[in-house]
Amino acid sequence: MDHDTKSQAGRGRSHAPHLTVVGILAVFLAAGASAFAQQSFRTEEVLAIMAQGPAKGSERAPVTIIEFSDFQCSFCWKFWKETLPRLDEEYIKTGKVRFVYRHLAILGPQSVTAAQAADCAGDQAKFWEYHDTLFASKGLFGLTARSLKRYARDLGLDGAAFDQCLDSGKYAKKVEGETGIGRLLGANGTPTFFINGLRLVGAHPFETFRAIIDEELRKGRQVPVPEEK
Repeated sequence: MDHDTKSQAGRGRSHAPHLTVVGILAVFLAAGASAFAQQSFRTEEVLAIMAQGPAKGSERAPVTIIEFSDFQCSFCWKFWKETLPRLDEEYIKTGKVRFVYRHLAILGPQSVTAAQAADCAGDQAKFWEYHDTLFASKGLFGLTARSLKRYARDLGLDGAAFDQCLDSGKYAKKVEGETGIGRLLGANGTPTFFINGLRLVGAHPFETFRAIIDEELRKGRQVPVPEEK
């Protein structure tokens, strides 16, 4: 899904409680949807926990972007293909943005399995390489279990360890937890982004991200730029 809406969803940073993704989802489910309304957890606290996921960029970057995404989503693919490379060059590699990936596996069983496979690749320090492979492997059989295991071997991973991780469902609860938290945060379409807490839904062009990021940087958190010699 692609929705061209954005709204405020809690800005700023906080010291997040020491909870896992699965743990915090369990609290929400036990308390019901009213947990948010009653501020059992503030949105910024939840986002601080979610910001601990697979990331690119400096931990000291003044702007954090958290993407909730599905590997089967065509709009997520569009963002990966057209916008993320530009963000990487202009903001991530320059220390201005930290980019975090979280799962919003809502498009069926293959989405869920692919998300788990990416985390299994992360066990062998290949999350981002596997992430890129999944988005590059569009097609009818691109996300079958056989294909997912083949990608691991193509990337030079320990195939037996990867297969064991995927077949055991090691990350099933984690993927379920991230997806549930994403929905509770208002991520009802893929991709959904939180840019320093500002929610942005849909595969917006690079210029939209630039405007939001630059506004955040203008708030006194700019990264020093080396002077030209």
